[in-house]
Amino acid sequence: MAEKIIYVENSSKEEKYQSLLPQITALMDDEPDFIANLATVSAVLKEAFGFFWVGFYLVKGNELVLGPFQGPVACTRIPFGKGVCGTAWKEQRTIIVPDVEQFPGHIACSSESKSEIVLPLFSEGNVIGVLDIDSNRLNAFDEIDAKYLEVLIYAKNYS
Repeated sequence: MAEKIIYVENSSKEEKYQSLLPQITALMDDEPDFIANLATVSAVLKEAFGFFWVGFYLVKGNELVLGPFQGPVACTRIPFGKGVCGTAWKEQRTIIVPDVEQFPGHIACSSESKSEIVLPLFSEGNVIGVLDIDSNRLNAFDEIDAKYLEVLIYAKNYS
């Protein structure tokens, strides 16, 4: 079954999120498969916002392992507490990094990544993965992104 996401191309970031979130949530509600939902979220966010890289890392033991993503080849494994993704996992909070070069211990999967937002994904109170979004522009992410991306990833019960 083909799906089409509808949004106004030249709308504000907030208007675009407001338009996309109900559509993504409806797609996830109709699909019980965890990996399929992560792949859908990655594809929609990459297409709608033109981010450099959008994807998920999933907790496997004491590492984050690359999951569904859209963009160039990425790091495959990230240790607990390392880099932006590992830190978001450890601290169980959203992290916005305006300039990745200024983040202590940043893991450079691509030299083209300039800014980043990472959100932990929870199931039954435990972090089971992270949503990682990179931009090839500095200061690409703000509280608007955090607000709507948190609504998106917490809208689905992953337990």
